[in-house]
Amino acid sequence: MQPPSSQHANFLTVTPSARSKTFQPVKLILCLLAASLFWLLNALNKTGYSRNVNYPIQFVYDDSLYIPTTPLPQTITLNLVGSGWYLFGQAFLPFQNDPIKYVVNNPLRAKSINTSVLAEALDEQAKNLRVNYIVADTFELGFDRRTIKTIHLVADSLHLNMAPRHVVTSLINITPNTITVEGPAKLLKGVSDTLVVRIPGQRIAQNYDEELSINHFKHPLLKVSTEKVFVSFEVGELLSVEQ
Repeated sequence: MQPPSSQHANFLTVTPSARSKTFQPVKLILCLLAASLFWLLNALNKTGYSRNVNYPIQFVYDDSLYIPTTPLPQTITLNLVGSGWYLFGQAFLPFQNDPIKYVVNNPLRAKSINTSVLAEALDEQAKNLRVNYIVADTFELGFDRRTIKTIHLVADSLHLNMAPRHVVTSLINITPNTITVEGPAKLLKGVSDTLVVRIPGQRIAQNYDEELSINHFKHPLLKVSTEKVFVSFEVGELLSVEQ
């Protein structure tokens, strides 16, 4: 038997050079990932990037003397300038941000947030970031003096609905007989020092002892010392006098 020809042997044999040219997608993907990671790390090291960030803010004022009459914002949107690393952290790790402390020196005269003061406060707190601008036209502020007013409670005895021949035979007790209302001075200025408590009930014929609600102060800026009072009094029946 004759050995196969050299041409036929070359056709069946795969040379090393042919194996090296085989397409390998895993290696290609790994190379692309490594190149992308290198590009990202190099880009984050550069400065001059800007980004809008929601930053927490804390207003510092004497809350024992003043009360805000408009809701104070919890966060403020800032356009920050800095390196890619720091802006990356602001975007994906916002929980690490301590609130900006904005001091309100004269609350009664403060009408809006001073953007220059706010920028200085952040520059002192975040050394590696700079405020480019605040993403808002204005932030209104409103404060008033915090006032506490004492109000005396008086029972509405003229409109009691008593059963026939039944009358009140004792003092009408209200516990507590005074309440305090805390809030802005302008709101409390027109509040009376006395509050008449209406006593519900139809054809009252027995001693009265009920818990009643005080629903006269529903404004969100007003704080009442209590919203419940106890009212009690004794009831007697008039006896007819026979002729």
